Amino acid sequence: MNDALLNDEVIIYLLSEIIIYLLLFIAFLATPTIIKNWNFNNFSSKQFKLENRSYLVITIISFTIILKIMLIPYLIYTIDELSNIVAGAMCGAGVIKANAYGNPLLFLKIIVIFLSGFWITINQIDLKSKNYKYTILKLWLFVAIFFLMTMEITLDILYFTNIETSKPVSCCSVIFDNRDYLFMGLDVTKIVILFYLLYMLIVLTTLSKKYAISMLANILFLPIAYYSVVYFFGTYIYQLPTHKCPFCMMQSDYYFVGYLLWGLLILGVFRGINQSIIEIFFAPHQNKKDYIALVLLTLFVLLCSGFVLFYYIERGVFL
Repeated sequence: MNDALLNDEVIIYLLSEIIIYLLLFIAFLATPTIIKNWNFNNFSSKQFKLENRSYLVITIISFTIILKIMLIPYLIYTIDELSNIVAGAMCGAGVIKANAYGNPLLFLKIIVIFLSGFWITINQIDLKSKNYKYTILKLWLFVAIFFLMTMEITLDILYFTNIETSKPVSCCSVIFDNRDYLFMGLDVTKIVILFYLLYMLIVLTTLSKKYAISMLANILFLPIAYYSVVYFFGTYIYQLPTHKCPFCMMQSDYYFVGYLLWGLLILGVFRGINQSIIEIFFAPHQNKKDYIALVLLTLFVLLCSGFVLFYYIERGVFL
């Protein structure tokens, strides 16, 4: 048997994902009937039964989505733990590259989490409305998310069952080696400049309520921030100019700061995009003082900049 499947963290993670998927499958089976027969203006007993069934389905979906969001950091922790048994791996970066399913799995999980978070927001708006006018929309969105989750659970199983612990993998120093050009042909200096410019654009567009521009800025900020952390800010976390890795900072040697750093980025960007979509298409001006996204991204930028500043104060030089 694959040694990775004997790992306690892997067993807990896969069992949790399978249980969550089965609950969602139950909700999925009930969804087509609700979509086909839903008519809020119909006061028949059939509609009453549909509303009760819809409430149960929505409760299951909401509960499982929250669990899936909570499992994301545990997945990263599990992958990092496997670096102790996978030959050549120094952190989760090598384990992710252990087979062809790792990177697609992470990418798909980010998409699923973003869409799931958006579903929760739509559900909250729908429950506050007088006639549940977004019920059909959120159920169709759930159908789309469920199909993506089916792909996700398949990749989960394929990924963990195909990790060969005896086969050497590349360490993070090889995977994230020095590159002259990174995102869209930009070098590190231009990436960092764009990092701060996009952040300022997000601040200005959020405060001025230019939601379309704010959404675009948030979308661009996510990859720019990723490359900025890996190839610039991360070197100050490690205090080593040659150490470029998004995973090592989530280890105990660095006080698990990576979980905070990446958490602030992903939550901040999601909140910014989500708020823009809601304001543009669904419920304009309902969250006039909702600056949570701005607070999260500001904390992220301050944390990144703080590592550089403290290093300079301590050493008197930049890396």
